[in-house]
Amino acid sequence: MEPHPALTQFLGEFKRVANAIVDSYFVVDGERRIVDFNRAFFAMLPRQVARGLKGKHCYEVIELNICKSECIAKQCWADNKHVRLDEISGKVQGDAEAKDLRFILSAVPITDDAGNPVGALEIQRNVTDEAVVQVKYQEMLETEARERERLANQIRVRTKELLETNQLLLKTQKDLLTYKKGLAV
Repeated sequence: MEPHPALTQFLGEFKRVANAIVDSYFVVDGERRIVDFNRAFFAMLPRQVARGLKGKHCYEVIELNICKSECIAKQCWADNKHVRLDEISGKVQGDAEAKDLRFILSAVPITDDAGNPVGALEIQRNVTDEAVVQVKYQEMLETEARERERLANQIRVRTKELLETNQLLLKTQKDLLTYKKGLAV
């Protein structure tokens, strides 16, 4: 199936600046079939999935947690404007060893002259590593907070013991002084 003429025109114009985009991206038609993509998107996929990429539905290639209920392409078509979604998780389809990935997604509608959506450009910024660092940093902060609380409790207990020992010492000194006075009389 040939892409809509407006989509073909967009792709022709977009190719002139597409190399400036370092994040992975793909372009879909109105049926969410991939009609174009960059090397970064291709490289993210296992070989068996990357072959024959054009014509596949985007959700057949990469399954995001929003694909079924809140597809970003459908959102940008419905509102006819740019949509950005943060911290979206997903997996590459067909990759047996696929780990969860985290993305910041951005999509813009591609429209014909009448303003009807004929496709969408979706850019995926892979923030998986940053998300992992953020989780580890949060765990480290929580561990430090627990350790500070443990140390504060330990200091409170030892301070209490020290005060009790000091009180006992003062009483013993007082008793000793009383005893000495009794010997001296």
